[in-house]
Amino acid sequence: MLTGLSIRDFVLVRALDLDLGGGFTALTGETGAGKSILMSALGFALGARAGQGLIRPGAEAASVTASFEAPVEHPVRALLAARGVEEAPDEPLVFRRMVKRGGAARAFLNDKPVSAGLLEEAGGLLADIHGQHEGLGLLNTARHRSLLDAYAKADDLLKETARTWTALRCAEEARAALEARIARAAAERTWLAHALEELDALDPQEGETQRLALDRATMQAGERVAEAIDAAAHLLTKANVESALANAGRAVSRALSAPGLNGEAAGSDLAARVRAACESLERALIEAGEARAALDSAAASCEFSPAALEASETRLFALRAAGRKHDVDPDQLAGLHKRLRLQLDEIEHSDSALAATIEAETKARAAYDEAAGRLTARREAAAKKLAKAVSAELPPLKLEKSKFRIAVSPREPGPLGRDDVAFEIETNPGAGFGSLDRIASGGEMARFALAVSLCLAGSSPAGTLVFDEADMGVGGAVAAAIGERLARLGRDKQVLAITHSPQVAAAGARQLKVSKADAGGEIVASVDALTQKARKEEIARMLAGASVTKEARAAAGRLLAGA
Repeated sequence: MLTGLSIRDFVLVRALDLDLGGGFTALTGETGAGKSILMSALGFALGARAGQGLIRPGAEAASVTASFEAPVEHPVRALLAARGVEEAPDEPLVFRRMVKRGGAARAFLNDKPVSAGLLEEAGGLLADIHGQHEGLGLLNTARHRSLLDAYAKADDLLKETARTWTALRCAEEARAALEARIARAAAERTWLAHALEELDALDPQEGETQRLALDRATMQAGERVAEAIDAAAHLLTKANVESALANAGRAVSRALSAPGLNGEAAGSDLAARVRAACESLERALIEAGEARAALDSAAASCEFSPAALEASETRLFALRAAGRKHDVDPDQLAGLHKRLRLQLDEIEHSDSALAATIEAETKARAAYDEAAGRLTARREAAAKKLAKAVSAELPPLKLEKSKFRIAVSPREPGPLGRDDVAFEIETNPGAGFGSLDRIASGGEMARFALAVSLCLAGSSPAGTLVFDEADMGVGGAVAAAIGERLARLGRDKQVLAITHSPQVAAAGARQLKVSKADAGGEIVASVDALTQKARKEEIARMLAGASVTKEARAAAGRLLAGA
């Protein structure tokens, strides 16, 4: 429900703040007073087209703010959440639009910048605005399908249709992707077969290149070590170190047996030194033997095989060459081998794989067709029922010669089904059906909107309905019928109706009077809420014209009492 409307420097309005209640509110005033400006201002706030002409002369900018109360479960809450507009569910929704002189219009929702398109989409869920020359709400052709679906209570079928449509699109994309892969692979089949033949023969393994490089480095190091050990052993042999040490030891041992170094002389300093030399030579001989044994042991550990090194290098070079050929790291050849095998297998088994995806797509299409078909049937049944209900409302509204229908026609399939929905009328017998805004006059359009609104009152999410001169060109019983229907709508909805009819004005739960006056050489519009006494006087003016008579006041009193 629209709770407040704040207008600044908009056309003739300098500053206006309206607090609005529920039920049916009539907006009256003399012709040209600016009643339609209020409807235009609300439409502007809800995303309607903006222009520099909306700025009050002498002002630099125009702005309109509209505040709405919407329950947590209202569709507008889900829409805003889906569009990333964060708002507390217990807070009102504040639509604000402004346009500066020489600049473009800007839009805000709860003080967050948004597009005019989002304002219009969200506003369309909250308010239906019906003017004389355009259907801004219920009769906006883009909304006909959603309105019929709401009337048909088709939420379950809409969800099922959307789900099966998503599944169908996924199946179609899977089939198309497989066909594309098969086509690309088929074009490379000869190359694939040759590449696989080479890789089969090479049989690359995961991490093989690293292992081969390490083995090669180890074997190359072993070759150099073996050469060094062999050189050391050769030098020991050539120098005959062990034989020299043994001979030297024996010579020194003989010296110890000399008469001057044994017996009582064995304790002499010379004898001690000779024995030390002898022991050192023995140790040196032992160390030389151990050195020889160590060299032999090391040489035995360096089992260098030129053939093994050559084989390792040949394998390593082959892997690196294959990596360069396929533009991959040599250690990735094993993975490439598997991928190429899968590609060739896919070609060889493409018929069965493609048949499986086609079958899945066929099943998904059948599920979508079934869901969309049931949705179409629900729409067609609801269209007949709604058209019948609207048609029953037309005669009392002086539209007895008119016919109303809802056309459900085929369209390209999509997540919302495969139907276009259009509200159509025929105002003169035999003239043919067409869209409301193309065939109906201003007054007829508003009365058709009123009839449709009555029938959709229980299903449309819009809690606010605005009508501009639904009584245009009619009077008497027809005006009374319009007022009665607006009051009936007001039981469940908030209804604002601009009217020149005293019968319609009297049917309102409250009445606002729009007037304009010269304020310092500037024409400005104002709106006043009327008391019961002021309502009687205003309705008497509407009945009598410029000169209000006692008879007019009495008639106004009877209208108010009857309402």
